[in-house]
Amino acid sequence: MDQRTTVLAFDFGASSGRAVRAEYSGGSFTWEEIHRFDNIPYQKGGHLRWDFETLMAHVREGIAKAGSFDSVGIDTWGVDFGLLDPDGCLLEDPVHYRDSRTQGVAARALRQMDGETLYAETGTQILSYNTLFQLLALKQQQPDLLAQAQTLLFMPDLFTYRLCGCAVCERSIASTSQMLSLPQGVWNQRILSAFGIPANLLLPTVPSGTIAGRLAGNGAKVISVAGHDTQCAVAALPADGEDAAFLSCGTWSLLGCELDRPRLSAQSLRLEFSNELGANGKIQYLKNIIGLWLIQESRRAWRAQGQEYSYADLECLALEAPPLRSLVDPDDPSFMPPGDIPARVQAYCAKTGQPVPHSAGEITRCIYESLALKYRYALEQLEQATGKRFHTLHILGGGVKDGLLCRMTADCIGRPVIAGPAEATALGNILIQLTALGALPSLEAGRQIVKKTQKLAEYRPQLSAVWDAAYPFYRKLLESGK
Repeated sequence: MDQRTTVLAFDFGASSGRAVRAEYSGGSFTWEEIHRFDNIPYQKGGHLRWDFETLMAHVREGIAKAGSFDSVGIDTWGVDFGLLDPDGCLLEDPVHYRDSRTQGVAARALRQMDGETLYAETGTQILSYNTLFQLLALKQQQPDLLAQAQTLLFMPDLFTYRLCGCAVCERSIASTSQMLSLPQGVWNQRILSAFGIPANLLLPTVPSGTIAGRLAGNGAKVISVAGHDTQCAVAALPADGEDAAFLSCGTWSLLGCELDRPRLSAQSLRLEFSNELGANGKIQYLKNIIGLWLIQESRRAWRAQGQEYSYADLECLALEAPPLRSLVDPDDPSFMPPGDIPARVQAYCAKTGQPVPHSAGEITRCIYESLALKYRYALEQLEQATGKRFHTLHILGGGVKDGLLCRMTADCIGRPVIAGPAEATALGNILIQLTALGALPSLEAGRQIVKKTQKLAEYRPQLSAVWDAAYPFYRKLLESGK
């Protein structure tokens, strides 16, 4: 009889976190969400922050609800971190990447080291909120705080440390920082020296699946899974990664593919791709695109105005609105901070001479169509950068539940979309733990189980001619803004 292995996965998203308990035996697994909680940043000391102690309390509540299990692992989004003092105490709640403290920092940094050099050293898409620029902001604005710090821990590593008392630095999350050399996975001393980042802040990196320690109380192993949630999602990709294009779709959309080696060329920099280290040791070559954040934040704005819409309501309203009338670049800087996204969509359309959407349905349709078109643009860039032709796009994560976006994407790119699993991030977290425990022989074996057992939906293109007609205008809209 096969031995049963039980693992607990914590996944932190932009507005909520959850605990998922999974049991594996006989080549298949079952799981259930046992705890869900808010993950809402708050303002303190002039900065937008993670509410770390509240989140830790929810982690402990999830552990209590889980009962017995063999291991636990935590994933979050990338780039954010906490600082520990010499006694191992957190100096202050970590600052959220949507905070404004990095405004203008990247531009100043690129005067010190040009973008091609910085990219060639790290392979990371140059984004204003990357860890490097957060540290430079801290160095300029709070040098005393930085002087007190002894250890930097990325968010999943900080939760791991609080659970077992062992400080580690997992490689996938470190590769979001713009300070790591690829494919070696070691800290880039040229970058640290050029920008005056104290090298002693950074721990040596460890691979995904490293057993960091044991949970006090029940002795369960605490495993450093792929700390970056995107890499957890891709770990559960139900396809042969080398020939598959993926879209990890949630608050953020990350479109890319797996490669054996990083691409560090000037072309890759110009096309704004990142090279990240995956849980399987491959390079995850991907582009960051603002995703369902635009819908999530719009819904919050309408709620604040007394208009309550479910996601299903918004989909129905969008279907009633006229198609391809107004479009935006989802990655325009105006859409990055929290706030009134509908008003910013209207302002963007007015500024670019397009009809201004007014109703919730018109604004939602504008966002959905703009995302689908941006995915097409990014997929074409991916093929240009890699020399590959991708015949199918695999959509992973919460966006799978959004059938309208999946259908629009298939129509827009003119290729089939395979959607699923919706729980890819939690499943990837689970697979990494099962592999680390020896219950699975490899992550690839786990992917095959996902492929065989999980419900996948296929969307075939039907209205591509309409999207083909709109695409030249959209390309011009994007490229005129650069």
